[in-house]
Amino acid sequence: MTVITRETAGAGEATAAARRDADPVALCPYRLVLEHVTSRWGVLALIELLERPHRFSELRRAIGKVSGKPVSEKMLTQTLQTLERDGLVHRDAKPVIPPRVDYSLTGLGREAAEQVRTLARWTQHRMADVERARQAYDEARAAQARAS
Repeated sequence: MTVITRETAGAGEATAAARRDADPVALCPYRLVLEHVTSRWGVLALIELLERPHRFSELRRAIGKVSGKPVSEKMLTQTLQTLERDGLVHRDAKPVIPPRVDYSLTGLGREAAEQVRTLARWTQHRMADVERARQAYDEARAAQARAS
């Protein structure tokens, strides 16, 4: 998505080409945050952390139960670091042996997680309607292909 300002609205061909070649994230910074929040593991981590803070391993197990597929340590680490950088997750490392790290939501993270949970609940409640729409679409496309 390109952000158009008064300055860029009447830009010439060179400026238009530069905009096309530019990093889309720089042109639309909120898109990147949206991708982080709605990523496969981001959604599940945020929803799990809504309930309470978790240690890394228990968060990993909880996400695996919900998703039906285990999340790798690497992917969960990357997801949590990204959410932490965005100000959504707080990482509390305690200097004990063995090390203890707890993850919790910040105020901003709680707000985002509540929105994501609402969307997740909506998809659960409306899945039958989505499946009917998909079936109707597929049948219409198949009929169209047969007619061609």
